[in-house]
Amino acid sequence: MSHILGKTIQIYMPDGSPTSVKIAEVTTRIVQEILIPRNKLTEIGNREEVKNVGVYFLFGRDEVDNKTNVYIGEAENCYDRLKQHNKDANKDFWNVAIVAVSKTNSFTKSHVKFLEAHCYREAMSIGRYKVVNGNTPTQSWLSEPVVADLMDNYDTMKTLLSTLGYPIFERVANETSEELFYCKGKDANARGEYTDEGFVVLKNSICNLEAVSSAGPWVVNARRELIEKNILIQENNVLKFRENHIFNSPSAAAACVLARRANGWTEWKSEEGFTLDELKRQG
Repeated sequence: MSHILGKTIQIYMPDGSPTSVKIAEVTTRIVQEILIPRNKLTEIGNREEVKNVGVYFLFGRDEVDNKTNVYIGEAENCYDRLKQHNKDANKDFWNVAIVAVSKTNSFTKSHVKFLEAHCYREAMSIGRYKVVNGNTPTQSWLSEPVVADLMDNYDTMKTLLSTLGYPIFERVANETSEELFYCKGKDANARGEYTDEGFVVLKNSICNLEAVSSAGPWVVNARRELIEKNILIQENNVLKFRENHIFNSPSAAAACVLARRANGWTEWKSEEGFTLDELKRQG
């Protein structure tokens, strides 16, 4: 029997509301994350957790492309820094803050500067969220054993952020996956992966340019929305995915690629020609 690396995560809701403040931790780790809706910032001021040395994330929707923005920072007193951001007109995009601190108060300024820089690089590399930091954080020098410990802390931060609904450090898809599926037709030639979050169409996949007359409004509107968000761009006589994109279902993904109504369970096929239905629903 293979060893499963299970985790137990505890989420405490101080006021009992699932849409309000949440305090999350992996029970065997020292990192703790506090999710704070912006309108609860004043109320959270009496909790000592948010006044610690830590890394923080500000999340909010971009009004133009509807993509989630994130600002990544560090502070010796995270609550004081959040209050400053709350008054800053240049950072008015956010509606949720998540603060990552040590339950044992063991983080130092050098530790969080290292984590801030690492988080910034990872977020930029993965590209799931639009990072709106004005400057690139500088990484502090630390000894190899300390860095090893901090990378373990980062892994916990990553897990907790995803659990709280902000998978900023989770790659949308793995382009070298052994389970890629393909959707082809007319000019279309797309690659995708069936993941925990939905069906991911990979960057540089090609879609038919014009929708057929029987496509239906939802297909036309879904493609138009992706074009407006600059996720789909026109190149000559086709549309191309500028980035990996998650669809709620294989059929929605196939419809976007083929520009018509489509059953994604039969349109997406493995390299060997097996359908997604045969491999994932009939297996």
